[in-house]
Amino acid sequence: MNKLLLQDTFDRFLVSEASITTFTTFSIDGQLHADFYDTEKAKELKAQERTQVTWQEIKPFCYSVIKGRRTPLAFKFVFQLPSDEVDLLLARSGLPLTPQDVFGLFFNCQYHGESLTLTTGSSLRIFTMDKSLDQAWDGMLEDFLRQQELE
Repeated sequence: MNKLLLQDTFDRFLVSEASITTFTTFSIDGQLHADFYDTEKAKELKAQERTQVTWQEIKPFCYSVIKGRRTPLAFKFVFQLPSDEVDLLLARSGLPLTPQDVFGLFFNCQYHGESLTLTTGSSLRIFTMDKSLDQAWDGMLEDFLRQQELE
């Protein structure tokens, strides 16, 4: 929890969705609304073609909901690998996919009262039975977690 909520370990990941259940359930859809910001910041975000928030941007809110004397009943965070890192993974793995073929590489972090579970998933814009991308993504995430000293 320390690495998730208090350190910058996951800050670079995009957030596809988040929910935290305490006395009620708080839900975040992860969508970035650039029009909320002043004109300059909105232009910057639109130029970057960002449509999702990063963990760094919403982590303080999530922490404020979770912190306290009582452990949350549950939470679920669905993280997505940023597109520039998807490009790197494809280049390193030598897979016959283009960055445009990949809609997203996701990992779910779920807590339900007693245990924390991480699962991965991929979403492609093309159909394939080949699971090489899933295997490369799993390996990349395992390496990341090991480097961060997370089991």
